[in-house]
Amino acid sequence: MWHKSLCVALLALATGYVFLLDPELPDSVLEYFSGFFLSHLQDELPSAESSMAAAWDALITRPAKQWNRVAVGVNACVDVVLSGVKLLQALGLDPGIGQDHSVLHSTTDLKEAFIYFMEKGAAAERFFSDPDSFHQIAQTASEDPGAQFYVGGNAALIGQKLANNPDLKVLLCGPIGPKLHELLDENVIVPPESMQEIDEFHLILEYQAGEEWGKVRAPSANRFIFSHDQSNGAMNMLEVFVSSLEEFHPDLVVLSGLHMMEGQTKEIRQKRLLEAVASISDIPSDVPVHLELASMTDPDLMTEIIHQQVFPLVDSIGLNEQELLFLTQAASGPHSLLASWNGIPDVGVVSDILFWILKEHGRTEGKASDLTRIHFHTLAYHILATVDGYWVNQVAAVAAGARAAGVQACATETIDASRVFLKAPLEFETSKTEEASRVSLNPSEPVSEWHRDGVTFHYTPVLVCKDPLRTVGLGDAISAEGLLYSGIFPQ
Repeated sequence: MWHKSLCVALLALATGYVFLLDPELPDSVLEYFSGFFLSHLQDELPSAESSMAAAWDALITRPAKQWNRVAVGVNACVDVVLSGVKLLQALGLDPGIGQDHSVLHSTTDLKEAFIYFMEKGAAAERFFSDPDSFHQIAQTASEDPGAQFYVGGNAALIGQKLANNPDLKVLLCGPIGPKLHELLDENVIVPPESMQEIDEFHLILEYQAGEEWGKVRAPSANRFIFSHDQSNGAMNMLEVFVSSLEEFHPDLVVLSGLHMMEGQTKEIRQKRLLEAVASISDIPSDVPVHLELASMTDPDLMTEIIHQQVFPLVDSIGLNEQELLFLTQAASGPHSLLASWNGIPDVGVVSDILFWILKEHGRTEGKASDLTRIHFHTLAYHILATVDGYWVNQVAAVAAGARAAGVQACATETIDASRVFLKAPLEFETSKTEEASRVSLNPSEPVSEWHRDGVTFHYTPVLVCKDPLRTVGLGDAISAEGLLYSGIFPQ
């Protein structure tokens, strides 16, 4: 930033020189000269946002060895996206007090849960237990003139994002009905066994930053998702997915949908999870597996995923701030007494939890686990934490994920510096539990790196869209882009 300091110095010298020529000049003249120089200074100097975008573009390069064939499964659906407030009003509901519900049983539960998360500006996903009531709500939603239909489900969204790369072959396996098949990119390969006659629909209730309903005002744009989804809830396509890998021969597998099992009874869920573990175990050991987590409310399910051999079977995990906090609470990890994030998640706290996951459940200190990578994303910043010696090109990967967030939220081809802003902390500590370094943000060098006992952290801020056009699928796009630019050492 030396050029900015130089310009400021020249401004001071020029103003001083004018004053020396005539000390009696009125203040208005001096203010004119100062304003003139400052306006030109602002025109010439790049903003922090444009500096960061340019720095990302220079950093984001593909690894020497790239993925050629990626298989993605197993949750897929059609997303019906609309204004949450407008839908609730169309259902005849009035604003009130927010309250979280782990499962939605009625429109009242829906309203209270929506308000609860809207007030926090946080994303959430819930299961709606009553099929008749859900279908009535879905009918009302689909008749809304502002409703839009998109590819939905983590697996389908990741597959769709990866399919933007013409050199990459993408297999998608999940419950794919006629509407979803129509929406998918033509480059996505769908096994015939994945096709079904009826689509699964998920309702995505969006709200904008500053939007008000009753006494509630959203601090940031986000969405509330709910569904009555039986196919994805039972992970019906898991075995089809794994069996299709034999013919497809992928060099990367992306798995998601475990969170959908929350709608099952505990007995069915435990049985299905054990079957999922057996299926994942059948994936060849030389093929890395990425697990994309999503919003959950049942601590038993999260604990089962962590401890019943799911974490040790995957090489990489993607998750956001809600999922990270819920994970450490369910497994009694560091900072587990933290009830919720107060604003932007503290980088030191996040770093501590990521480090604990990799040390406790990853391939460290001789543990029988494949887990070596975690991609954490929140609105203001991203962190990639990796066990040393397994992953390459993570500077490019974390930058690519952050760039994808700003581009997709604003629906632009590249970062438009006038439509985004920095929300990340300008300084932060890298840990809250042990001696930590302090990092200061430099927009011209936007990726920070630090090390901790065999684990490397790569951090970069996000350029947050001022007026996001669509928040759904951001996490999936982020994880997909981060994986696309990641490489793995041959073991």
